[in-house]
Amino acid sequence: MKQKKFILQESEIPTQWYNILADMPNKPMPPLHPATKQPLGWEDLAHIFPEECSKQELNMTDRFIDIPEEVLDKYKFYRSTPLVRAYELEKALGTPAHIYFKNESTNPLGSHKINSALPQCYYAKQEGTTNVTTETGAGQWGAALAYAAKIFGLECAVYQVKISMQQKPYRSSIMRTFGAAVTGSPSMSTRAGKDILTVNPTHSGSLGTAISEALELAQTTPHCKYVLGSVLNHVALHQTIIGLEAEKQMALAGEYPDTVIACFGGGSNFGGIAFPFMRHNISGERQTEFIAAEPESCPKLTRGKFMYDFGDEAGYTPLLPMFTLGHQFKPANIHAGGLRYHGAGMIVSQLIKDQMMHGVDIPQLESFDAGMLFARTEGIIPAPESCHAIAATIREAKKCCETGQEKVILFNLSGHGLIDMSAYDQYIDGDLQNYKLTDEQIAANL
Repeated sequence: MKQKKFILQESEIPTQWYNILADMPNKPMPPLHPATKQPLGWEDLAHIFPEECSKQELNMTDRFIDIPEEVLDKYKFYRSTPLVRAYELEKALGTPAHIYFKNESTNPLGSHKINSALPQCYYAKQEGTTNVTTETGAGQWGAALAYAAKIFGLECAVYQVKISMQQKPYRSSIMRTFGAAVTGSPSMSTRAGKDILTVNPTHSGSLGTAISEALELAQTTPHCKYVLGSVLNHVALHQTIIGLEAEKQMALAGEYPDTVIACFGGGSNFGGIAFPFMRHNISGERQTEFIAAEPESCPKLTRGKFMYDFGDEAGYTPLLPMFTLGHQFKPANIHAGGLRYHGAGMIVSQLIKDQMMHGVDIPQLESFDAGMLFARTEGIIPAPESCHAIAATIREAKKCCETGQEKVILFNLSGHGLIDMSAYDQYIDGDLQNYKLTDEQIAANL
């Protein structure tokens, strides 16, 4: 049975992003100033982020926001991305479920991250910024930002989580090829990094440490703005191009998803594919189930605490209302570097509270089991992050085997794993293991 791909014509590519904040019955609580504990306005955020991104972050009224023409032109280099029916995976599982995946690995950067890197760099350039800085885990976001910065004429500095830098050296090479300066975090180049290494000289890094260093650089460098690859509302907004396309493509397939699944680190690719479909749940038109697949070793959605917390380890960010494991949480050195983040974005945290979605925890070995099966059936080697979405999809498809239900399952393939082959080598050689936190470890960190 042949795969069937659904591609949109250029004229059908969405020209607006979807802002779920306008439709949410219960809005997220506001970010707070860490010193005064007062709600922040966009003007406060604009000291750190590009001004237009700061406005988008707190926009609770506009359901759809126009994509700037120059960004849309860049999108058309690689969009639309394919929606694919995974016939061979269905056959291998013996499931009556219809499995579709949105393939965000087909763009030149290999992951969904470029969808937000382009507009963030565009907005930064428009307001006269000359430099951007950020953090990255596995490196997909860092690579995307380095490329976007180059095409918009910006200098780019990236702090990459030290353990991920060691595990995936070629992602650092990609960033440097595009002209970015790349530093392993924690480093001795910032006050935050020095403080972290003073306490723990062997610290292998986390997204929290890298965010602290990038924020410090942005605040101490003239004409420099900090840009982020996940967690925040405006990042998820930019990523809704995925779900808006998928909605049109599902119509071409003559089906509508009963279940939508994505891996979860901070929430960008989950929100990107889920939010456009979720608006129909909010309106009462549909009853789609939404599942966020996170690592068992970093279970903030299922075992974290909802509270105001910092987005970084040093405490430089605003206080955000989120499900969190604590901003000083030190994650296990799993290969899904993009999912090793202590907190969930504000929108997703509110949606979890309102029971409009739920999370599932995936052990590392189960995620690679799923990635190997997907590679051997569909011919695509998925990123370790995406393997979590595939594992959750397989769980749901197996349930259909038991019930005989012909569910339609849609998941987001957020990126390929061609620069993650050392992880696959370790899996094949039997050198990977699972990491599970005890209740005592979580409580102690919180």
